[in-house]
Amino acid sequence: MARPRAFDERQVLERAREQFWATGYAGTRMDDIATATGLGKGSLYGAFGDKGKLFHRVFGDWCTAVVEVAEERLTGGPDAEALARLSAYVHLMAENTAADTERRGCLMAKGVAELAQHDPAVAGRSAETMTALLALLRTEISAAQRHGDIDSAADPERLAALLLAVVRGIEAVGKAGLAPETLRNVADTALAALPRPRGKEGA
Repeated sequence: MARPRAFDERQVLERAREQFWATGYAGTRMDDIATATGLGKGSLYGAFGDKGKLFHRVFGDWCTAVVEVAEERLTGGPDAEALARLSAYVHLMAENTAADTERRGCLMAKGVAELAQHDPAVAGRSAETMTALLALLRTEISAAQRHGDIDSAADPERLAALLLAVVRGIEAVGKAGLAPETLRNVADTALAALPRPRGKEGA
């Protein structure tokens, strides 16, 4: 019979995530993970595999959480509230970035920048995440179009891609040092640029 693990797996993964987030993949050694988690390297290898497998686990969990945050705010509800849901989500992303005073940014963005060119698993998982976010935004835009809050002649796929680029771009420029008020203004401007039906411009 296998011995039960004498540690909290979720807590270990959270501490490993914090280490990768702080020092990046290349800058993190398994010795660093061992120190951060309080586990010996043998236990880490036995439970999670090598550094690459551990990072993939942490990275995948992060990507799942990114989509879950969007789903909580963009899934369901009446069409009449779709534009409000879109606005709330875009503003939430701006506020989260503004609150990141340490400029750590998004672990997904950091992992992609460092590894996607050479790591198919990271590239594939990030692409899946972006596709899921795009679908959620497109669904809400279509709902807002049905209710008459966004011009029905506009292409919901293109508008969703625009908002996704804005949301991810806010994180990038926020990490680079743009002021919180500027980030909020970017969110406001992007939402105001959504095409409105005749008679609702500026509403």
